Amino acid sequence: MTAEGTLLLLVRHGETPTTGRVLPGRTPGLYLSERGRTQAERVAERLAGLPVDAIHSSPLERTCQTAEPSAVSAGLAVHEDAGLIECDFGEWTGAALADLTGLPQWQAVQHSPSTFRFPGGESFTEMQARMVAALEVLRSAHPGGVVVCFSHADPIKAAVAHAMGTHLDLFQRIVISPGSVSAISYVEGQAPAVLMVNSTSEPLSGLRVP
Repeated sequence: MTAEGTLLLLVRHGETPTTGRVLPGRTPGLYLSERGRTQAERVAERLAGLPVDAIHSSPLERTCQTAEPSAVSAGLAVHEDAGLIECDFGEWTGAALADLTGLPQWQAVQHSPSTFRFPGGESFTEMQARMVAALEVLRSAHPGGVVVCFSHADPIKAAVAHAMGTHLDLFQRIVISPGSVSAISYVEGQAPAVLMVNSTSEPLSGLRVP
């Protein structure tokens, strides 16, 4: 008897007015820009024809807003899941990236993230463990199903790295763009299979668990 596989689609939220300039972290009240809203609509279009069983989102406004068009299209509710939330950047929350890149600690963020904890915040190791645990819960809850998870760049990169068996210190090499979709399949008793990373264009209806 073949084990049932579960397909998890990891979607980064669309662009906001601060994307690429500020480290917003868990700051409340940050919504999508016009381009971000277009990206959210595009995700919903790409999901057309895929039998989605559930839609989960980080509780932050920008992720819930990105998830909404897909939920409407699929006729499903958006379930907020704290396990999918952005990394807690602590004292760095809201800082301009141009200011952070000049700090000595930035080298650790880029080249040895497994050793780094944001001042007053979360470590990358904790973030990865939280994200992986959240995905495991969703995988177990939807055997044989398709679950769309709306999250943030670093948690998605960490989840993809974990699924690929890549050390956390190399996860910054993975690119996760706003509005992109990455896909991981899970079959009981087997290693996860990464089917797609940072996809922003093609329809998703043909995705299947191998």
